This record gives sequence, C-alpha cells and structure tokens, in this order.
Amino acid sequence: MNVFRKKSVEQTLAETGESGHALKRDLTWWDLAIMGVAVAVGAGIFSIGAQAAAFHAGPAVVLSFLIAGVVCGAAVMCYAEFASMIPVAGSAYTFTYTTVGEIVAWVIGWDLILEMLMAGSVVSKYWGVYLNQFFELIGWNINTNIAIGSFNFDLAPVIIVAFFTALLVMGTKIGARVDGALTILKIAIVVFIVVVGFFYIKAENFTPFIPPSEPAASTDGSGVSAVMEQPLWQWATGMAPSIYGVTGIISGAALVFFAFLGFDVVATASEETINPKKNVPLGIGVGLGLIIVLYTLVAIVTTGMVSYKDLAKQSDPSLAVAFKMVGADWAAKIISLGIVIGMATVVMVLLLGLTRVVFAMSRDGLLPRGLSHTGKHGTPVRLQIIVGVVMALIAACCNVGILSDMVNIGTLSAFTLVAISIPIMRKKRPDLERSFKIPGNPWVPILIALANLWLMVNLSVLTWIRFVVWLIVASPSTSAMATVMPVSVPANSKLPRKSNLEQYTLLLRR
Repeated sequence: MNVFRKKSVEQTLAETGESGHALKRDLTWWDLAIMGVAVAVGAGIFSIGAQAAAFHAGPAVVLSFLIAGVVCGAAVMCYAEFASMIPVAGSAYTFTYTTVGEIVAWVIGWDLILEMLMAGSVVSKYWGVYLNQFFELIGWNINTNIAIGSFNFDLAPVIIVAFFTALLVMGTKIGARVDGALTILKIAIVVFIVVVGFFYIKAENFTPFIPPSEPAASTDGSGVSAVMEQPLWQWATGMAPSIYGVTGIISGAALVFFAFLGFDVVATASEETINPKKNVPLGIGVGLGLIIVLYTLVAIVTTGMVSYKDLAKQSDPSLAVAFKMVGADWAAKIISLGIVIGMATVVMVLLLGLTRVVFAMSRDGLLPRGLSHTGKHGTPVRLQIIVGVVMALIAACCNVGILSDMVNIGTLSAFTLVAISIPIMRKKRPDLERSFKIPGNPWVPILIALANLWLMVNLSVLTWIRFVVWLIVASPSTSAMATVMPVSVPANSKLPRKSNLEQYTLLLRR
C-alpha cells in the first residue's frame, strides 16, 4: 500500500466502463430519495428514538434529533458536491482516494464497511425483534429465536437478508422498485403514528422538557460499567458519569445520528444513477428533507404520549411499547405490522451500499480484485452473496445494542473525512465541473468536520475502544491486500490525470 498515492478523477471515472467490472446505470433521483428514506425511516423512528428519550435526553430528544439533523444536513452538502464531480461507487472512500490519498481512503473504506455492515446487522436484528413482537401481539405462539445450550440464534435476520440478497443479485432496479413500494407503505405508517399519537399526548409528559442531569447508574455496582458507557469527553475530563440535562441532549444526538445514515449509503449508488451529476445531489437532498420532518414529528408524539421515566423502565423501549403503555393495543398491532414490512427496506439499501463500497475497493486492488466482477445483470453477484452471508450471521448471533454505537462512530468518522476533503479538492482541482457547490468554503466544511468530531467524542468510551480495535484489525489486512495486489508507483507521486483505463489496469496487475 502506498500512503501518498492518489487517483485522478479522470481515471476514477474511466474505470466505470471497464468490461466485467461495470455497474448498470438505471436509477433516477426519485429512486435515490426513496432509498434514503427507506434506509433511515425504520431504524431510528421505530427503535433508537425511544431509547434516546428513555436513557439520554427525555422529551428533549426532539432537540437531539434536530442537532443530528443539522449536522447531517451540513454533511450531506459535502457528499452532494463530491457526487456531482465523481459519480462512482464507493461514496466517501472514492472521494477521499482522489483528494487525500490511498491510506486515508483505506481507513475510510474500512469505516464504511464497519458502518454499513453493523447497520445492516442492527436493522435485520430489529426486524426479527419486531416480527416476534407482532406474533406476540396477535396471539401467535411463534418465536424465531433458537436456543442451542447457552447460545441464542435468531433465524429471522437470516431470512430477511437472504431474501434481499437474492433480489439484488437479479438487478439493482428490481430491488429499488420493491424498496420503493414498501417505503411508501412505511411513510403511510409513520403518518398514521403521528395522527393517532396526537390524541394520546399529555402536556405533563413534556415537563421537564430538559430533565435535570443525574448520575448514570452502574449495572454491576462497581462503577466500571457506568464509566465504559459514559461519553468519551466526560471520561477524558474526569466528569462523573451522568445522563439527561444538556449532556444527555448531546449524547442523545450522537446516538440518534444512526437515524440519518441513509444519504451516505445512497451516495454509493452514484455509479448506477442516470445523469448522476444532477440526480445524485437532488435525490440525496429530497430524501434527507423528508427524513428530518418525519423524525421530528415522531419524536414529539412519542415523548408526549408516555413519560420518559416510564419508557426507561421498559426492557426494550420502542414506539410499539409506547402505544401499548397507553392502552392502544389495537394501534400497537398495526404499527408492529408496519414496522415489520417497513424495516425490511432498510436491509436492502444497506446490503446494496455495503456491497458497492467493497466493490469499489476491490476494483482498485485494495481488496481481492475478483470480488468486483459483475454478472449478466450488471451486479457483483459473488460479492453480494458473500456480504449477505456475513451480515446474516452477525445479526443472528450478536447483541444489537453493541452494534448500534459502532454504526454511529463509523458514520461520523466518514463524514469528518469527507468534509475535510472538500477544501482540499477545491484547491487541487478548481477546474472540475461541480453542478453543486457547498457555500462558505473552506470554513463551512471545517466547521462541519468539527461538529462531527464533537458528536464522536460524545459516544461511549467502550464504543471508542471497539472502534480502535476495528482499525487495528484492519492494519494486517492492509498489508495482506498490498501483497496480493502490489502497485508499482513512486511513494510521492500521483497517477497521471489522463491515463487511460488500459494503462491503469496494467498498472494494478504488475
């Protein structure tokens, strides 16, 4: 691996036409917007929001969502600018490869793999949780969890991941059509939640809107667990572990950032979009706008229906549980069915995004190049199946709480690097056509990067430890990949800007 090697934009674009490694362009801006809503509305609205209210911010979780939405909206502008210049699979990985260099691209690619693999596992795991809740609500004695001694295996995530893996193998457009139909149904369910929920709102549940800060409870009596779960900056400054208050709002924003995952996943589909320089920024922007509105409305309704203290007493706070707590069992049944149908769309988009990041890294030779081969439908069949198997196994066997925070730190680190890359690319390649430009360069991108870093340090100490371990694990893998696909380029050089595809392919295979 060459630390300072960079790929030119021209070269990156040329690779999209390489025989046997090319994706088919057939997605519109509406397909991308629906993908964004599909991947975001489900994970946050039906699970993370209620947990953030119960254990972090109380009714002020509304502010947590707004903070996360503003940070995310700022970051989306960075993605939109890059996508308008470099409409290629890989999203943040590809963007940083052309600006900062190969080693940073590898790190961010590894981050994206972490983000999407964990997110897909979380959502498919939650899909199984809600499926079992739905069976329980309608009186069916069915459980998808299989106990093998002390080991628990959940069959539901395997089923849903296998279904969408098969769908994506047959073609991205087919998957997008199924995804779109289910997403419209999901939006209808969210509107239903808001309308029905307003009838159960009690003003006293919003008081105090910002609960006073209180010490975080230790789960084992030793204080060790509380320390590991407190935000990193609290631990670094020696503050006692606490929840609620202003600190809770910020840590809640770091947690619910998971809800805004969608748009950067959408950016990975740039190479499969018709007229990407126009449609990618438009699709990303429309999708994010819909997401912010829906999340804010649902947060208001959820915290107005049930006291955050009562939610905190539940083993698994969720919207379905909230409706059940106010006696609206009939509503809980409908919501549970809608959740089961709607959350399935999230799995599909994350499977797509994860595969496209690995595909881009493989085509560049940073992972085994055979993974980037495409079949007759213009999809990487072999890679899609491998990704599906790995995601299904993680979801079936791992604790969902552990996975959620890992998604957030992977996402935020990617956002930070993309924001920093904007002023770098503006300075290095002012000649490139940009159909969308983020205003206020370089100060706005720098502020966006700092905002993302602030949310990162509000994640728990344990999450940071796991994140560092993840990156350390990547290090020997990096060496292995460099051995498999050596690239003979001087350490301080760039690849020629106008080298053709054949030149680059030969270079990779030396």
